[in-house]
Amino acid sequence: MAVSKRSWITSANDPVSDFPIQNLPYGVFCHRGETRIGVAIGDRILDLRACVREGLLAGLADELVAACGAEVLNPLMSLGRGAWRGLRARITELLDADEASKAMQGRVEALLVPMREAVMQLPAQIGDYTDFYASIHHATRVGRLFRPENPLLPNYKHVPIGYHGRASSIVVSGQEIRRPRGQTKPSAGEPEFGPTKSLDYELEVGVFVGPGNALGRSIPIAEAEEHVFGLCLVNDWSARDMQAWEYQPLGPFLAKNFATTISPWIVPMEALAPFRVRGPERAADDPAPMAHLRSPSAETDGFDLTLRVYLESRQMRQAGAAPILLSTGNLRALYWSIAQLVTHHASNGCNLRPGDLLATGTVSGAATGSEGCLLEKTREHGPIALPGGELRTFLEDGDRVTFRAGAQRAGMPRIGFGECAGTIAAASRDRLL
Repeated sequence: MAVSKRSWITSANDPVSDFPIQNLPYGVFCHRGETRIGVAIGDRILDLRACVREGLLAGLADELVAACGAEVLNPLMSLGRGAWRGLRARITELLDADEASKAMQGRVEALLVPMREAVMQLPAQIGDYTDFYASIHHATRVGRLFRPENPLLPNYKHVPIGYHGRASSIVVSGQEIRRPRGQTKPSAGEPEFGPTKSLDYELEVGVFVGPGNALGRSIPIAEAEEHVFGLCLVNDWSARDMQAWEYQPLGPFLAKNFATTISPWIVPMEALAPFRVRGPERAADDPAPMAHLRSPSAETDGFDLTLRVYLESRQMRQAGAAPILLSTGNLRALYWSIAQLVTHHASNGCNLRPGDLLATGTVSGAATGSEGCLLEKTREHGPIALPGGELRTFLEDGDRVTFRAGAQRAGMPRIGFGECAGTIAAASRDRLL
């Protein structure tokens, strides 16, 4: 799509908007008691079910039109890139200042919902969730905490590391996150049960699967992105003290399955096309990826996407203080590309399905200030000082963590992701005995 395109919706042309006409991300929202699919444009949501009802999608394939009337994105995700491109082109025509006539603008205007009046929902029925460990800087820093002499395990540079998370506890941005309780082991003494004292965030990018693959069939890396519907932001909350005690020998469990927050808008791959960069860089003495993980499009497998983390305490909110910026990173810091993650996931014949969610794992850069979690940030640099004199090593009740992301270059509109936010609530007092 031309970078010069402008929408007749004024807010979409604001340089600071996340949602210009070049973006057009998909989400699911509730308005006046009805749940439907929408497309973000400026500070409005285009109601796709209403577009179907008003005949504005006439001429598109019947199954595509039917998918736009659903309450979740799974049917649309299943249709593939050709259908997505056709729908994107039609929506662009409806919103383009140069293409949409005054009469058409009037028809579409009636189908726009102000974002402030909508309640965002999970965009899809997420059948399965997989969390990877694809940032080598994060893996090295965390590994150094536990294995100073050998921070990376021997397999890291050969195989994308991941684990299966819990899809039922994925929530949409804005939902409160209750501090989990679990078993921990003090440095001296016996294990104990209670609320985590080391609650952390993890800055990640999510990958929503489009068309799947049959059980027993793999996905060649040259075709991997044909199976990707789009990207979102992910906060895979972690209880570090619980994790340290339970993760051997099988890996993360209760320390991470209590909640995962995602942003409500899924940004299409086509919107990010102008911001593609070379895929993951490897040191000269690193092993080359195995043949099935070598991409023919390695020069464009990465994304220049800036990621930011903000923190606001309860005391800051009460005092009217603005959230502070904790870190700034970039998705291009990944050691394994999105295409490699998809191909690896299905390389053993595992069947991915429309609406499945893959996450990159914590995205951290090499530089100070690009750490994607508090575990890295505070272990290396000490507690974080907040306005008003508060200190943070890990999250306290009432803290609100917000992720934002955007891709931008000179002369081009900014492609944003909206917010991925959650506020920590006190642990439950439910009795277990």
